Amino acid sequence: MITRRDFVKTASLSLAAASPVAALARPAAAGASPELLIRRTVRPVVVSDYSGWEFKNGGTENAVQRAFRLITEGRDVLDSIIAGVNIPELDPLETGIGYGALPNAAGVVELDASCMHGPKKRAGAVASLQGVRTPSLVARAVMDHTDHHLLVGAGAQQFARQMGFKIEEDLNTENSRRLWREWKRRVDPEHWLDPNRRESREMAAGRSMVRDGLIGEGSFWGTINCNAIGPNGDLCGVTTTSGLAWKIPGRTGDSPILGAGLYVDNEVGAAGSTGRGEANLYNLSSFLIVEAMRRGLSPKEAGMEALKRIRANTVEARLLNSKGNPNFNIRFFALNKRGEYAGVAMYHAGETKYAVCTENGAQAIELEPLLPGTPED
Repeated sequence: MITRRDFVKTASLSLAAASPVAALARPAAAGASPELLIRRTVRPVVVSDYSGWEFKNGGTENAVQRAFRLITEGRDVLDSIIAGVNIPELDPLETGIGYGALPNAAGVVELDASCMHGPKKRAGAVASLQGVRTPSLVARAVMDHTDHHLLVGAGAQQFARQMGFKIEEDLNTENSRRLWREWKRRVDPEHWLDPNRRESREMAAGRSMVRDGLIGEGSFWGTINCNAIGPNGDLCGVTTTSGLAWKIPGRTGDSPILGAGLYVDNEVGAAGSTGRGEANLYNLSSFLIVEAMRRGLSPKEAGMEALKRIRANTVEARLLNSKGNPNFNIRFFALNKRGEYAGVAMYHAGETKYAVCTENGAQAIELEPLLPGTPED
């Protein structure tokens, strides 16, 4: 015969040995049955676009390595991934994010960022922020110290000043100024679209600089998204960017908008994006991906569903290539509650890899495309 107490003890040991689910028996009160407690654990994972792999700002760690190290040391997941993206934000060689990022049409660096804390169900974001190298930290301050989700422009800068952030007159580096001057040289000084022809000379000039190898495709669209899950299953995400290079001053893309550039649900998963922000905004793609994972789709399947939605909703001739497909690229990075992840793209072109860090270390993995060829085909 086996007693109830012995059965619970045996079951606890078996569960703990069989899986990453730790089973514990709480001592019973006098006359009561033992209570079986189950504490779920997950393999920590950090997922990012390629910026999270490429840039180290003179140090030894990239963004996903720092984030993973801090998570496994017991730090809050959101604190950890923001500390990770601070690396490319502060790296002057990364011209799509933070300090030294490619400026707007007026030559001014404007930055956007958002963050979401899964277990706390809180979020913060900033848009068109000038003068602060790390907009991700300002977005975190909006989350922690206000009743709001999004501050923009001069109000966001004033808030950052009140929170003690250093406000700089100019976030350009000599490299970003040089590239801005080259862009100005290539465009007509009249910086608005012809109402009879919605194709922009400015966009064409920027694309030509990408084709000529002067700027990377990732810098032209300019974003890092980083999502992670901690050992207790907590999910968090952050997206930070300087937005589209040479944009109209005040233009805000998808990155600081919840549901577009970033979405996190602690019971389901997290998703974020890089690439053409307007396409992401129109489709609220990150929210769509998380909801697809809620329905049971894998991260890859959910990401592909978002890409198909964008493809179907892209109908303007100026946004289509010769095959009738989108003439732009967009990428999604998805992570579910089980620690499964995927990186997908409209095309396997430009930046073709994304970053992941697990207990096996950091690695760059090929993105999986929806369409063959390139946006220009």
